[in-house]
Amino acid sequence: MLYLVALLSHCLPLAMGQYDICKSWVTTDDGPSWEFYACQPKAMRMKDYVTVRVDPAGITCGDPPERFCTHENPYLCSDECDASNPDLAHPPKLMFDSEDEGLATYWQSVTWRRYPEPLLANITLSWNKSIELTDDIVITFEYGRPTIMMLEKSLDNGRTWHPYQYYADDCMEAFSMPARRVRDLSTTSANRVLCTEEYSRWAGSKKEKTVRFEVRDRFAIFAGPDLKNMDNLYTRLESAKGLKDFFTVTDLRMRLLRPALGGTYVQRENLYKYFYAVSNIEVTGRCKCNLHANLCTFKEGSLQCECEHNTTGQDCGKCKKNFRSRSWRAGSYLPLPNGSPNACAAAGSAFGNCECYGHSNRCSYIDFLNVVTCVSCKHNTRGQHCQHCRLGFYRNSSAELDDENVCIECNCNQIGSMHDRCNETGYCECKEGATGPKCDDCLPNYYWRQGCFPNVCDDELLLCQNGGTCYQNQRCICPVGFKGVLCQQSRCEADKKDCDGASSVRSSLGAVLLGVLALQLHGWGDL
Repeated sequence: MLYLVALLSHCLPLAMGQYDICKSWVTTDDGPSWEFYACQPKAMRMKDYVTVRVDPAGITCGDPPERFCTHENPYLCSDECDASNPDLAHPPKLMFDSEDEGLATYWQSVTWRRYPEPLLANITLSWNKSIELTDDIVITFEYGRPTIMMLEKSLDNGRTWHPYQYYADDCMEAFSMPARRVRDLSTTSANRVLCTEEYSRWAGSKKEKTVRFEVRDRFAIFAGPDLKNMDNLYTRLESAKGLKDFFTVTDLRMRLLRPALGGTYVQRENLYKYFYAVSNIEVTGRCKCNLHANLCTFKEGSLQCECEHNTTGQDCGKCKKNFRSRSWRAGSYLPLPNGSPNACAAAGSAFGNCECYGHSNRCSYIDFLNVVTCVSCKHNTRGQHCQHCRLGFYRNSSAELDDENVCIECNCNQIGSMHDRCNETGYCECKEGATGPKCDDCLPNYYWRQGCFPNVCDDELLLCQNGGTCYQNQRCICPVGFKGVLCQQSRCEADKKDCDGASSVRSSLGAVLLGVLALQLHGWGDL
């Protein structure tokens, strides 16, 4: 028994150092209780839980059946792909099956029979769950590796995509990037997206089949070539901005852009030897549980963290109900070796029964009011319990009070609205002539010009008076002697002085014209 205790006490720090224990039942002066630690699931083969999609439609060979040949025997095109024959079909699922007795099974594309139109294929792997890569991604190709391809990642289940690594036999020509190797990266560039020529050049050997995304080489930048200094890696994952997210994905996509050419240019007389064929894809990683779970199970078609620390959600990404007296936080690898669990706390456990809905982790007692109130409410909330929205924000009716997005910015148009506040439905208070939820539109008979102004004429030009003309259906251009919005006002009536001035000008002009006429008549008389 003593030996067993000694063995456990020896192994426990090592196990905890690997973050595989979430909690331990301990006894203190205050009695027995749980002591929490940062924890994470063990790494596993993620291809066992993946969903695969290949596009565009019709890129998989066999419908209709077609023959193909290989670079080793380019003119012996006796092989056939036929989707209706199980022995000759090459569907996508063969990229993930177990290959018995060393017989390779593989997915295969159509041949490049439509050259020079590009032969393009996308292979998308989806987990419907955030996973963290722990080892190299290894893609095994049959009959030659692509000369150009890309690996992309998504963090939002395929809604947006980002480059992960570029592959080409000539990086500068294919992607306008210099070729680089992962092993040459530094600690400050370990998450750099680069282009490599290492896996794309024709080697002329059947053994050269794999294309890698080198996770271990990037880890080695911090943990050493044998990955023995894992504490340093965990420290850098926690402290280096964006490094942890770099190894996190929900989806991966391989974009195959040009097939293997056999070390030569494209031989148009034999296009049946150009195609893609993938026999295996290995992805090793762990469920991302934000250091709040050490188990991840496959339920109802998707992976699910078995959350600890009073957290819940697919990634343990929020606090359980009644455990929201402080804001949710991911666990931390630091301080070593146990990390920080950052467990969610029950309401009243540390803040005097004050509920802040996760928008504050500090409370204050106001003596003269005899109340406890939340301090420094976040996520644009305010109030004793952070239950209201700040001015300039309104309540998101589809979100719970503990949601970080519970308050939405009003976004009132600064020119069209009276101020930047809105009502509980998000509608702003508009100035005269403006309309719309954000006061960024105009009512009928108004037009927008850094604000809403009334139209003063219509399409039939009926509103402009005294011979005025309508300009762009927005304003009247008035004739001489009239003014006003609708040219309805005589300048003489509006301003006697102006009228006198206008009369004297007209009299002077009349005198000049009479003089010129008299001179002309006199000249004509001499003729």
